[in-house]
Amino acid sequence: MKKILYSFLILSSAALSAQKSSSVKFAVANDVVGTVGMFNARKAIVQSSSVYKSPAGLPQGLKKYSFLADRGLTEVKIKNGLDGLDRISLAQLNSQYGIPESNPVLIEGYEFTDTSLKIYGDIIGATEVKDYNGKKTVFLTVNDIK
Repeated sequence: MKKILYSFLILSSAALSAQKSSSVKFAVANDVVGTVGMFNARKAIVQSSSVYKSPAGLPQGLKKYSFLADRGLTEVKIKNGLDGLDRISLAQLNSQYGIPESNPVLIEGYEFTDTSLKIYGDIIGATEVKDYNGKKTVFLTVNDIK
């Protein structure tokens, strides 16, 4: 009985640590993931933005980000010549922590399985390496500027 209870506690703590954040709203610009707050703080570089309320409403070019759109997803167009923001692929982020590049990355509870995706460096807040589904995984908390 103790083993069953202990196993349940371990699984429930893993599930709780991977819960999706309800406060972060994601945005995509030039196939790089950022946050709405990050772009609101840099209004001078934003040419336009389009908000999509659900995964079903995403245009074809954003379908690969549908897993982020449960609270909506914003597509941002950056003015020509002003896209000098730092970016990093999730595979590179994994390698910085000595983790295989193909391991998924969790950002605010959202599991990014495609590690070829890039994120803007400005959103990187606290990072932690934990065990997730039997693999070492980077858990990233977003530094969301509001």
